[in-house]
Amino acid sequence: MKMRKKQQLEITIDKLAFGGKGIGHSQGKIIFVDRVIPGDRVLVRIRRVKRNYLEARVLKLLEPSPLRKKAPCEHFGSCGGCKWQNLDYAQQLSFKREQVVESLQHIGLLDSPKVAPVIPSPLQFQYRNKMEFSFTDSRWLSSEELSDPANIKDFAIGLHVPGAFDRVMQIDTCWLQDEVMNEILNFSQEYFRRSALPVFNLKTHQGLLRFLVLRKSFAYNTYMVNIVTFRAAEQELRQYTELLTQKIPGIVSVINTVNPRVAQIAFGEDERLLFGEKALKEKLGHFEFEISANSFFQTNPLQAVNLFQTVQEFVEYRRDLIWDLYSGTGTIGLFLSEKSKRVVGFELVDRAVQDAYRNCRKNGVSNCEFVSGDIRTNLSEIREKPDVIVCDPPRSGMHPDVVKMILQTNTQTIVYVSCNPTTMARDLKILVGEYRLVKVQPVDMFPHTYHIETVAKLERT
Repeated sequence: MKMRKKQQLEITIDKLAFGGKGIGHSQGKIIFVDRVIPGDRVLVRIRRVKRNYLEARVLKLLEPSPLRKKAPCEHFGSCGGCKWQNLDYAQQLSFKREQVVESLQHIGLLDSPKVAPVIPSPLQFQYRNKMEFSFTDSRWLSSEELSDPANIKDFAIGLHVPGAFDRVMQIDTCWLQDEVMNEILNFSQEYFRRSALPVFNLKTHQGLLRFLVLRKSFAYNTYMVNIVTFRAAEQELRQYTELLTQKIPGIVSVINTVNPRVAQIAFGEDERLLFGEKALKEKLGHFEFEISANSFFQTNPLQAVNLFQTVQEFVEYRRDLIWDLYSGTGTIGLFLSEKSKRVVGFELVDRAVQDAYRNCRKNGVSNCEFVSGDIRTNLSEIREKPDVIVCDPPRSGMHPDVVKMILQTNTQTIVYVSCNPTTMARDLKILVGEYRLVKVQPVDMFPHTYHIETVAKLERT
């Protein structure tokens, strides 16, 4: 029987795919369903028919999985921030390891890869050191809220509804940030609701308020508040800054970032200091960093230490030369500096290279150097060969030319750090022709989400 769009089916969810969707089967067809967990018996409606699979959405939960638990967050199910809150944490780790194994087997064509148990996050909640909230003057209302005529689509600061860039739901308490950050969020919610400051409109490109970005230093227990506006708003934000810093003494920095572009991103080149310091101080291990309002930094700093120490362990003994590909702001390079006479980092973004040098100077590290520009061009021009190559590519993985260049170096050891097991498996499939996969260590950087960081070690055969 041919399946068609809008057809309804009863299926049981067998497992979770990378990306968080559940997998069920009917009439020999694979069906991907969002917001389910293994063991659920559900009534679904087909929304998309593809050649090799179907996509469907849940109409009704017929029989809940025994793995289900009550999610603590009141926004769970509407907010897309953490889709696995209704799963026991140990079960989350089991599923994540399973997804790494399946990626290596089915995409990397690796037989019985040695994948260690996932290193759990030190904190399951309140682990994030950065949260971005959007301003809206027409907040999204759930079906329950719409049933109450007292609820109107008014002002809010919150997070986006999954799959809708222009729909923002009010967030009162986010479990991924600590109590102080929630206190800042609620103070800001009330202050700007009463103020006459207009919210930036995505259609008319008029208005002022765009984002509230909160950062925390775990090492020093201090906070940065960054208000992103369409134009400079130092005068308009003066009273807010005074009242906020009087109420919450842990705030050491208030910034006004100006983003005059149409693109709705919480980033801008123009930073106006409204209060305190220009940057937060943070530590990873014994290394100290300065985090400015618009700079990148690991979101789960306590777990980031475990990730970088895993990279150190995979490098093993002290080497003469290590290449650090996709070196970013030099965080991995600093940890590698203790394992090598020289570390050479390669990074496309020049600003990140400048940050990397600043981080090295701040920590008294003199054996790291960084090369700015296209990695493919820079690698082809260097004749000196490394003992170890450490690569931490973006989610899309490495460019095929970079993989070929790595093979040409004949380096003894490769340590691959990945935030996407599917693209890592694709790259390893090419490398394993001349290297053997020694071990794989998943590291859970983002509890209650499907995301998983993985460190793989390869040795030349």
